Amino acid sequence: MQKTYAYTHQPINFDFKQTVERFFVEEIPLYHFSGTGNFLILKIKKTDMSTWKLIHVISQATGLEERDIGYAGLKDKNATTIQYISLPKKYEKALEKNLTTERVEILEKTYNKAPIKIGHLKGNRFSIILHGVLPKDAKFFRTTALKMQKEGIPNYYGYQRFGEDSHSFEQGKEIAHSGKKLKGSKEKLLVSAYQSHLFNNWLSMRVKLSSTIAQYPADKAAKKLGYPLELVKVLAQQPQFFKLFLGEMMQAYPYGRITLLEDMMQSATRFAQKKISPTGLLCGANVERSRSDAYHLEEPFDDRDLSTLKGDRRYAWIWPEEVETHYESESKRVTVKFFLPKGSYATTFLEEIGKFSLKPTFA
Repeated sequence: MQKTYAYTHQPINFDFKQTVERFFVEEIPLYHFSGTGNFLILKIKKTDMSTWKLIHVISQATGLEERDIGYAGLKDKNATTIQYISLPKKYEKALEKNLTTERVEILEKTYNKAPIKIGHLKGNRFSIILHGVLPKDAKFFRTTALKMQKEGIPNYYGYQRFGEDSHSFEQGKEIAHSGKKLKGSKEKLLVSAYQSHLFNNWLSMRVKLSSTIAQYPADKAAKKLGYPLELVKVLAQQPQFFKLFLGEMMQAYPYGRITLLEDMMQSATRFAQKKISPTGLLCGANVERSRSDAYHLEEPFDDRDLSTLKGDRRYAWIWPEEVETHYESESKRVTVKFFLPKGSYATTFLEEIGKFSLKPTFA
């Protein structure tokens, strides 16, 4: 897909590579662990190892089935990552005896009454080193990143979601339309890539629509969009960039329940205050669709034949937090640190700043 960026600044040049030396991420748990209970909680630092591989290594060391090892989210192989893992307490000694790989370091141990489950985290804290940044670009990078902390960014899925050739969603679509029950984690991952592809395309359309209203006078924007002039005038009165429509499914931010938008200006004000955010559709079984005008914008990116996976809704707009930058003029390096809510991609934030795709190219 061709992503639509929300911001209108000129591109900022930098060299990005996702490696263990330049990309650091740490999970922030959703809640404090109790310190007592039947589950061992491990704070683990790993390098050059995916979460799936980590779980396999722990399984081999303890004799546990992989399904009995809890984790909150998946982390990439090409990074230095800190994440939390849970397993039954009775396997602690076997782990201490048999876990020998140098790529895994146990930083802390505690206990809890319940295991860690998917999604049990507030978000992730990132520290990323960018090379080849000129002094003027470093200053602009900092200003832009801080602006996005205040005003937010579109919550696109990152390129990592779609495989090396960016077309894994096409396989997912075929599988979803086959009517067959999904076999294993690979097929589920492919179908979820198709869900994500539809979401990204919907979000790109909504960002482009909002950008048109922001950049042009109401009469010209109405003509470009094919909307009634009075509707565009009402949309333009909303204080935030990402425009809301009647029938939006809004969610308390940064987590909470989803409710139907009813009072437009009240919701727009709360959105601008970072108290709620609109959600986009991840089509699938048992998911609630938008209503009214928002549904008509959502419907072209819905696939009701996709019922093999549970559907969901995802924040359309998020706010980076704890943004810091440090520039080394001699080496022309910027270290940027920030926090994002769970499920959001650091590369999406960096792409919105740089205005170019960070996806690596393969010969």
